Amino acid sequence: MKKKPDIDAMAAHVKALLSALGEDPRREGLLKTPHRVAKALWELTSGYEADVDAMINNALFTEAYNEMVLVKDITFYSLCEHHLLPFFGKAHVAYIPDKKIIGLSKIPKLVDVFARRLQVQERMTNQVAEMLQRKLSPVGVAVVVEARHLCMEMRGAESLLSPTVTSSMLGAFHKDQRTREEFLKLIRKEA
Repeated sequence: MKKKPDIDAMAAHVKALLSALGEDPRREGLLKTPHRVAKALWELTSGYEADVDAMINNALFTEAYNEMVLVKDITFYSLCEHHLLPFFGKAHVAYIPDKKIIGLSKIPKLVDVFARRLQVQERMTNQVAEMLQRKLSPVGVAVVVEARHLCMEMRGAESLLSPTVTSSMLGAFHKDQRTREEFLKLIRKEA
């Protein structure tokens, strides 16, 4: 768990950064920028403070359903831990229950918890899958994340509109090719 930041200390560092860039942090347009940036960074990394058990809030239910449950096109925003630039896109999350299901709204919230951290897409993908596996003990979990990385588009390679796709397949999605193919076909289907 990350401790609550000192917004004033963070703002002082942003002010120093603006000065180091040759800007005048006292000019009208930048006067409040250091505090805005500090507050935005705190909000964008609030996932460290999230208590997954409290977020799930007893939304685990016993149910005899044993077919795939898929929530697709979950929008997320995150920060690349290497450059502190945004990456954003869609996550597709599926599981096959084994006596337990989770409230559907909890799946996008789980994606958000892990997106609101300094991240790499690969880790975020695994974290979502592994947490569902731990909480539900399902037959299998599948997560596919498609994202655009501004660290790759705005600088460095300057490769525009080149999404990165990562996946984590656990249990039946890893072992059974037909199950994996059904999931991949469903996430490609237009709603």
